[in-house]
Amino acid sequence: MTWLIYGASGFSGTLIAEEAVRRGHQPVLAGRSAAKLTPLAERLNLEYVTFDLKKLDGIARTISGFDLVFNAAGPFIRTSDPMLRACVLSGVNYVDITGEISVFENLFAYDEAARRLKLAFISGVGFDVVPSDCLARYVASQIPDAVRLEIAIAGLTNMSAGTAKSGLSLIAGGGWVRRDGKLIAYPLGTGAKNFRFPIGELSAMPIPWGDLSTAYRSTRIPNITTYMSFPRGLMAASRVGAPILQTLMASPAIRSFAENMSAKIMHGPNDQALQTGRAYLWAQAADTQGNSAQAWLETVEPYRFTALSGIACVEKLLANRPTGALTPAQAFGADFVLEIEGTRRIDALSH
Repeated sequence: MTWLIYGASGFSGTLIAEEAVRRGHQPVLAGRSAAKLTPLAERLNLEYVTFDLKKLDGIARTISGFDLVFNAAGPFIRTSDPMLRACVLSGVNYVDITGEISVFENLFAYDEAARRLKLAFISGVGFDVVPSDCLARYVASQIPDAVRLEIAIAGLTNMSAGTAKSGLSLIAGGGWVRRDGKLIAYPLGTGAKNFRFPIGELSAMPIPWGDLSTAYRSTRIPNITTYMSFPRGLMAASRVGAPILQTLMASPAIRSFAENMSAKIMHGPNDQALQTGRAYLWAQAADTQGNSAQAWLETVEPYRFTALSGIACVEKLLANRPTGALTPAQAFGADFVLEIEGTRRIDALSH
């Protein structure tokens, strides 16, 4: 099978390309800059092509003949839709590593086209949102009439420039939760709660994580809140600073400046953090009768997880050929996450 990684020279794209080669794949590398792609292509002994996403017919011609495009170029609010439209024209499967709610919602609008063409379009095949999507589906399966789902995440490491840029877009859009099946605005920096993780009790605040879109599609639970644990000082500062930051990021000029700065100072976790870091997730589904089910996941460091799960998704997709615009758990099942190296699911924590 032939497939292509777009955005291969970025932090996550490089990790994905390296993992692909380690697993015996030979993807074609792609991006806008030959100068950035050449060193990686030579080091991994892979071919590369250059193109941007401004002209649909050019994208379609370039990807025609490939079985799959792996989009690793964020912010995905800018890159996902042009690539999806080209995949429809060229009959090519699509995956990406977004965590952006609007990108998920847009991808699901392609479901009819994907089914008609017998293709799979799957967003969020990395840490956003494979572990949380699979864990949500797992606890939901135990509470058939669940009406409430909560997900909490801890253990994120230093961000890459691409993640930071996507994060700035999320901040500009403000906080969100799902209530009665609808996405509604929620004030950033409010609603913090304590959660028990395998590493102890941590405080976390609501954030607009991708599961507000994907877990709803995977479970059909109408009320969903997603939380992220941050250092205590940042949690306290966010109560005052989040609304101000949201206002600032709503300005295209200020956000562009912040994105340029993040490209200079955000370099992602170092090698030691990649190899030794751990992340933790909790999810609970509950119904109106007081019944609930909860479980935890422990995974490797999130960027490393993204490379591992991303390649696993490519392999599963090309082998099993699911069709439609799908979440990872819809495509591969709730237990798919357990196939990722270094992942374990926990049904009960000892006291």
